[in-house]
Amino acid sequence: MRRAATLGVALALPLTLAAPSSALAQPHHHAGVSPKAEQVAREVLAPNDGWAAYDGGTTGGAAADPEHVYVVTTYAELREALAGGRTNDTPKIVFLKGRIDANTDEHGNQLTCDDYADPEYDFDAYLATYDPEVWGWDQEPSGPLEEARERSYRNQRDQVVIEVGSNTTLIGLGDDATLVGAQVMVDSVDNVIIRNIIFETAQDCFPQWDPTDGPEGNWNSEFDGVSVRRSTHVWIDHNEFSDGAVLDRDLPEYFGREFQVHDGLLDITHGADLVTVSYNVLRDHDKTMLIGSTDSPTYDVGKLRVTLHHNRWENVLQRAPRVRYGQVHVYNNHYVIPATPEGEKTYEYSWGVGVESALYAENNYFDIDPSVDFSQVVAHWKGTQMYEKGSYANGRSRHHQVSFLDEYNAVHSPTIENKQTWSPPLHGRIDPTQSVPAKVQKAGVGHIL
Repeated sequence: MRRAATLGVALALPLTLAAPSSALAQPHHHAGVSPKAEQVAREVLAPNDGWAAYDGGTTGGAAADPEHVYVVTTYAELREALAGGRTNDTPKIVFLKGRIDANTDEHGNQLTCDDYADPEYDFDAYLATYDPEVWGWDQEPSGPLEEARERSYRNQRDQVVIEVGSNTTLIGLGDDATLVGAQVMVDSVDNVIIRNIIFETAQDCFPQWDPTDGPEGNWNSEFDGVSVRRSTHVWIDHNEFSDGAVLDRDLPEYFGREFQVHDGLLDITHGADLVTVSYNVLRDHDKTMLIGSTDSPTYDVGKLRVTLHHNRWENVLQRAPRVRYGQVHVYNNHYVIPATPEGEKTYEYSWGVGVESALYAENNYFDIDPSVDFSQVVAHWKGTQMYEKGSYANGRSRHHQVSFLDEYNAVHSPTIENKQTWSPPLHGRIDPTQSVPAKVQKAGVGHIL
């Protein structure tokens, strides 16, 4: 009997949405949308609001005619509203209402990992075949079982990855619009806005074991909450990102390594450019935000220009963000780094300085548990320089100014130079660092509608 890893139970939750009336359920045009909600949905990015305002700005679906304004309450309706994916550049506004689960078919029936598993895939056999004591440590898995795992992954991908076309606004209604188990793919398009949505990121049913990944090997999964690739003018605002109810740390270990079923929360890669990420909450996750996916200068040189401001990063272990190549302005963010419970994976770093990156960190506030050393905030990933100013951390009194880069350089080699190589051309008001925690209370859903 084939078995799709350990997530069948996790994904087989009771269905909480009413099933669509037919397999061809259509999105509802304007149903339940107040004039205020439609007004907010037609808002465009302010002219100075970060890199996504550069070179023409970002308007999303603001120009949508009434026939291309939708309200969706099921995944089938969401797919219908976005039909055509990246090839559909008609201006459109798509309101998400309530809890929408990507692991449901066109009739609203729940799907589990077993529904995606290839007939030739068996998890127990996969473990037995690629056990390092049998397979070794020098090469990635190959052969029939790995091919069956790949086919299984593709089956899940075809269901849960949903593409967004150019000139689109995705926006949640109220304070509880939730997209569960999907990867929103913004790939090879221009002019996209995503606002006011709770993302519970997809669980990869079929992670790949890679014994060559690091000294001890790793399980690697494929799905992000939102992926921005090869796209320009993207504004991601007032959303919440997490792994939902299933956390990697609660899953079993295999081959002595955590069985990770989540990848990134919000990754910006493959030559994406001109992106603003503002007033979001990113919480309870490991590999949180990757900006630039390869050290090779294949397509990222001169791109990956990203602004991150007034976001709350809470209990995330790394990549907040990790940067390659891009000119990335990180200002007025609030980082909450708690103590690590015994036996769980520990905090690694927040700012990853990657190859040829130009990270500009300005007026960020950190609440750090005393068990975490300040030197951990910065991590060296082949980068040689970044620029930091105005950082504050909690202290015995209330807060105090600190240079996390200086703290890093005091105990690590090679050091990273604190050097300003560029000036952010567009940004809103830079708030005093001491005020950031209060300002960022307005991050997440429910504040714009």
